[in-house]
Amino acid sequence: MASDSKILYIKGDRDVEVTKPDVTLGDLLSMECTDKLMLAKIKTLRIVKFKKSGRQRCVVSVLKIISCIHEKFPGTDVQNLGEADIIVTYEDQKTPALAWHIIKTVFVAAVTFFGAAFSIMAFNNDVDVTKLFGQMHELVTGQDAGRFTILEITYSVGITAGILIFFNHFGRKRFTVDPTPMEIQMRLYENDIQTTLIEDAERKGEEIDVGTTGTSGSNRT
Repeated sequence: MASDSKILYIKGDRDVEVTKPDVTLGDLLSMECTDKLMLAKIKTLRIVKFKKSGRQRCVVSVLKIISCIHEKFPGTDVQNLGEADIIVTYEDQKTPALAWHIIKTVFVAAVTFFGAAFSIMAFNNDVDVTKLFGQMHELVTGQDAGRFTILEITYSVGITAGILIFFNHFGRKRFTVDPTPMEIQMRLYENDIQTTLIEDAERKGEEIDVGTTGTSGSNRT
């Protein structure tokens, strides 16, 4: 490395969403360099151009990004601290109406509530919890349980407490700083999707890499 060469540090996430068809390096990367003027120019370099409207996606190799930088600044030493491949998702940002947000929220809440309630009732009916509690009450007290006992009450309270503890939050309040099981599963699901998108793009030759152009690459998305 020559003594007058400048070091540029770049860091990109695995999945980046953009809202404009002309995608620049500044839209995809976090960058740092001692030469602030060169840094500002690099951020404006275009790497992808989406020609179609609607939601589109492409995969950009970090080698293509480095090649794009070297075309304009040949003496730059680029140090990648992020992902080797970046998934770029383009979608026009159209803010839905408030009523649509409310409808979706109510629908998801209703499906979750009634689905969970049905699952619990189906489980209780399958194992015949009512009969089991009656037998336990008669075994301990020697008397017929009747309709309801303290066992049903504590069981209902225990289910509620167990769900809250397992999901680690109630409303917007968290019980601990750890991520919830739902958040963990969503992150794992997102990672699987990202890995599949990158591997599919590589196998189909649709990844924007060295030797391809951002414009032609975006046409295949």
